[in-house]
Amino acid sequence: MIDSVNTLPTPRLVRHAEAVTAIDAEYLYPGHAAAHVLHAGARAAFVDVGTNDSVPFLLAGLRALGIAPEAVEYVLLTHVHLDHAGGAGRLMRALPNALCVVHPRAAPHMIDPARLIAGARAVYGTERFERLYGRIEPIAAERVHVTRDGERLSLGGRTVEVLHTPGHALHHQAFFDPVHRCVFTGDTFGISYRELDSAAGAFIVPTTTPTQFDPDQLCASVERLLALRPEAVYLMHYSRVTDVPRLGASLLRQIRDLERIARSAAAAADRAECIREALWTLWQAQAEAHGCPVERTRLRELLWGDIELNTQGLMHWLDTRAR
Repeated sequence: MIDSVNTLPTPRLVRHAEAVTAIDAEYLYPGHAAAHVLHAGARAAFVDVGTNDSVPFLLAGLRALGIAPEAVEYVLLTHVHLDHAGGAGRLMRALPNALCVVHPRAAPHMIDPARLIAGARAVYGTERFERLYGRIEPIAAERVHVTRDGERLSLGGRTVEVLHTPGHALHHQAFFDPVHRCVFTGDTFGISYRELDSAAGAFIVPTTTPTQFDPDQLCASVERLLALRPEAVYLMHYSRVTDVPRLGASLLRQIRDLERIARSAAAAADRAECIREALWTLWQAQAEAHGCPVERTRLRELLWGDIELNTQGLMHWLDTRAR
């Protein structure tokens, strides 16, 4: 078996201050997607898990941390986009005591992923879908815990509060630890690649989704997270950021910038190209003002995939508004 003790790969781990460890999910390239382990004495939980190909790295991370798979109580999913949750079914097979914790809109897709698969194939195409995600495994209904907004979960004496945070997706949720003052935000609080950190701190941009982006909802969710006054935010893309008020203010401005860009391109003959180039112009200018320490070519490599996805998200939002 690929996840047997003798065949596990070497994981990239970063141990953080809030009893949290980031494990590189090795999605697309190192430093792009992080799964996080919450420690609570002898117990643990994952927040987001990456793809099927990420699972061996996550199990290797548990081994490196001295955590038995039987000690993992929860797989906490912020949402079920496949870079966050594609490996959940496979991982759950290796975690015999874990519950998969999902938003009520997401639960049916974890139990029967057929529609989730069809939607992802439409976005990525069959060949790329197979290469990135492979076979999405279902999770037995009795092992799926459906959340309520404001619900509190207990993990070995550690409390995790569930917050429903639509805007990136209707089925999105975040997880807040009030004692350690940290929040796990999936994609609601944007993306921030460590390669773009500068003397001014982290560089952050919002991320839409190809089908459910809503700027008003996303701004409200960001404001809700800021109201918690967290000292640290954990992002899937990529891991821990601080200076949260500055980053939150930047996200709120940029979400409205994205809305403006979409509206301006609505009547264009090639609106996708207009949106794509406007996003690149916006983020390139912001990165240069921030002092991001990479050449323009590398900046484009890092951000172009997100620009493409955001372009799809903004076009779908325009189409939805026009109906």
